[in-house]
Amino acid sequence: MAVLIAELLFPDAASLKDKRRRLAGLVARIRANYPVSVAEVGGQDLWQRGTVGAALVTTDGRLARSMLDRIAGGIGRDGEVELLSSRVEFFHPEGSETE
Repeated sequence: MAVLIAELLFPDAASLKDKRRRLAGLVARIRANYPVSVAEVGGQDLWQRGTVGAALVTTDGRLARSMLDRIAGGIGRDGEVELLSSRVEFFHPEGSETE
């Protein structure tokens, strides 16, 4: 399993409602284009900051890294949000092979 954690900035968000609207658009685009689970996982009460997590379950570590890197690379292309930082973490169940 691999997880992308992306720290986001919504520089022009005027309210929490505005941020949530922009975030919903980002989450919908990710879900439409990639077979991942995605949700806001931090900063829910902040107007201009947020953290999104995207998770992918696969046995192919290279595929997971590539897909999650593409997701991170696409964040901010619409001008609604800026990607401040991102990281990909891998989780290996006990007894499974590594990436």
